[in-house]
Amino acid sequence: MPYLSKIALNPRRRHAVALLANPHRLHAAVLSGLAVQPVTERVLWRLDTNSAHRAEVLVLTDSRPSWHHLVEEAGWPDADGGQPLIADYTPLLQRLALGKEFTFRLTANPVQHVQNPEKPSTEQTERLKEASDRPGKRRGIRVAHRTAAHQLAWLLARTERHGFTIPATTTAPGIDLGAIHEGSSDSAPPAEAPAVSITARETLRFHKNARGAQVTLSTATFQGRLRVTDTDALRDTLLNGIGPAKGYGQGLLTLAPLPDETHHG
Repeated sequence: MPYLSKIALNPRRRHAVALLANPHRLHAAVLSGLAVQPVTERVLWRLDTNSAHRAEVLVLTDSRPSWHHLVEEAGWPDADGGQPLIADYTPLLQRLALGKEFTFRLTANPVQHVQNPEKPSTEQTERLKEASDRPGKRRGIRVAHRTAAHQLAWLLARTERHGFTIPATTTAPGIDLGAIHEGSSDSAPPAEAPAVSITARETLRFHKNARGAQVTLSTATFQGRLRVTDTDALRDTLLNGIGPAKGYGQGLLTLAPLPDETHHG
């Protein structure tokens, strides 16, 4: 039975600062919430920082977790609003139906595979050398999409295989960083575009350990509206994520009812 958890972290506490600065540490803290070790189940998580005074970690697990350690070390123990929320994810999975629409949020690591990157990192150079020593076709090196337009195109190219489509709209659900064009006019009539916005873009740099190489991730947070086209594929996507770097908090797709459904529900 899958569970979706929400854990509030206090950015002013020392341990929280360390976790928020390094996805590798936060991933280890998330895995510590599961009783069966070493962890073999799929775990997806995402860090949402919509406020300077509060950060929230969303975690999807197959088994029921315990977040006591995170609350005690990096949250608000015994405070109102400080206790983690743990919900059975099955009811949402059962509500998926062809043609049904939801709002969604996704933070992902949009990448492409390139045979000869222009400025390969030390790690990429080593991988290229290893690949050249092996017979057969090379897949190439993962290189991040760095512009909002390319990141948006990356998502739109993957919706069908993941069981949904993004309908067109003339009203963006948020700040559409991917739709900013030079010379645009405020008086121009609105054009139809996919109902999705890139609401945040970040470049994360961190080390796995004191002696490890630096890890660099380019991330984009997408927010918008989707329509279900394949219930089985979308269910699999919700449980297994989208794109790479899932261990670093990327790929968790979350859904919510449309605002009008919430109002009338």
